[in-house]
Amino acid sequence: MVTDSDGKIQLTWQDVDSLAGRISADISYAFPDQFVVKAYPVPRGGIHALALVREATRSCSRPFKIEVVESPEEADVVVDDIIDSGATMKKFSSKPFYALIDKRVDGCRWWVFPWERMSNEDGPEENIRRIIEYVGDDPNREGLLETPGRVIRSYDQLFGGYGMDPASVIKTFEDGSCDEMVIMRDCEVFSTCEHHMLPFFGRAHIAYIPNGKVLGASKLVRILEIFSRRLQIQERLCQQVTSTLDLYLKPKGSACVIEAQHFCMTSRGVQKQHSMMVTSSLTGVFLEKGNEARQEFLSMIR
Repeated sequence: MVTDSDGKIQLTWQDVDSLAGRISADISYAFPDQFVVKAYPVPRGGIHALALVREATRSCSRPFKIEVVESPEEADVVVDDIIDSGATMKKFSSKPFYALIDKRVDGCRWWVFPWERMSNEDGPEENIRRIIEYVGDDPNREGLLETPGRVIRSYDQLFGGYGMDPASVIKTFEDGSCDEMVIMRDCEVFSTCEHHMLPFFGRAHIAYIPNGKVLGASKLVRILEIFSRRLQIQERLCQQVTSTLDLYLKPKGSACVIEAQHFCMTSRGVQKQHSMMVTSSLTGVFLEKGNEARQEFLSMIR
C-alpha cells in the first residue's frame, strides 16, 4: 500500500488479496463444521470483496466453499469492503459481518481500493481502447475518440443491477390481498450473456399465487430488471426472480418463464437467426403436474 500526496492510502491487488485471505481464514474458523458457508455481499463494494474472499478459500488449510446468496436473510455471513461509521454493519447486526478494512480500528484515513481506481479516466476506458486496437481499428480516429467513454457509461446502465438490492424495491400489501393468480406477462427483458458478453433479449412472464400478501405491480418488473442488469445466463435469471418472490412474499407458488434470442447464437457460432430459448422456474403449487394453477398459467402466457 502507498500513501499518495493527498494522504489517501492506495491499496494494491496484493494488499486486498492478503486482507481477503484473513477473512477467509476467520470464516473457516467460525464455521468449522460447515463445508458450505452462505455469504451475502453488501452492494457495491462487498461484491468485489466477497469475490476475493471466495478466491482465497482455495488457500485455506481446511477445504470449504463460500456460496453467494442474494439476500442477507439466507446468509450465514455478510461481507463488505470497508466499515466506516458502522451504520451498514448495524443493519446486519444479526449476522457475522466481515470487511477488508475497519476504519474504526485503522483510524479515519481515506482508503482507495484498486477497483475504485478503475473508474477514473485511465481505467476501463483504456481497456476499451485496447479492445478497439485488437479488433483492428484505430482508437485515435475521429469517430472512435469518445467511444471508450460512451461504452463505460453504457456499462453503468447495462450492469446497474450489481448496485441494487432486491429488498430495496419490495413493497407488499395485505389490504386487498386475494388468493387468485397474479400474472405479469410479456415483460420486455434485456440482459447480457456471461459466457460471451453478448446481449440476449425477449419476453418474460411472471406469476405468483398470493398467500395473504400481494406485491405492487411494478415491483415484479423491477425485480426482473435488477437481475437482468447483470452478467447472466437465462436459466439463473428465471430462478432469481422466483427465489426473490418466495423469500419476501412467501406465496403459495411462483413462476417465471423467459423466451429470448441470444446474439451468441444468432450472430456467431451456429448463426441460427430465428432460434428462441425458453426457460422456466416454477415453485410451490406451480410444480405440481396437472395442477390447475400450472395449467392456467401456461395457457395464459401462450
